[in-house]
Amino acid sequence: MKIVKNLCKEINIEDKCYKFCYRLIETCFKGTTVYGIEVERKDFMDSDLINVERDSVEKISPNKDKVEILVEKLHKYEVSPIHLIDVIGEDVDNCVADFAF
Repeated sequence: MKIVKNLCKEINIEDKCYKFCYRLIETCFKGTTVYGIEVERKDFMDSDLINVERDSVEKISPNKDKVEILVEKLHKYEVSPIHLIDVIGEDVDNCVADFAF
């Protein structure tokens, strides 16, 4: 897996800090370069790391632009890794036809 793009955002709520990273990732599938998404959230309290949540969908589409749009959407709306599939599930399903092998 190779990270192609990494968008980060920090949210502070009272004494907690949440650092989100939205990554466009690249892998190889059946000899073709395909793109996916990884979302990570690190929770800090008083600068101590107290929790890490991470989820990914490694193979979404061989169309980089399509997946990049999804990464930017997740970043814009501050989507947690816990809700990654809930938010992009239908979009991922619609990309199945991109894999015309």
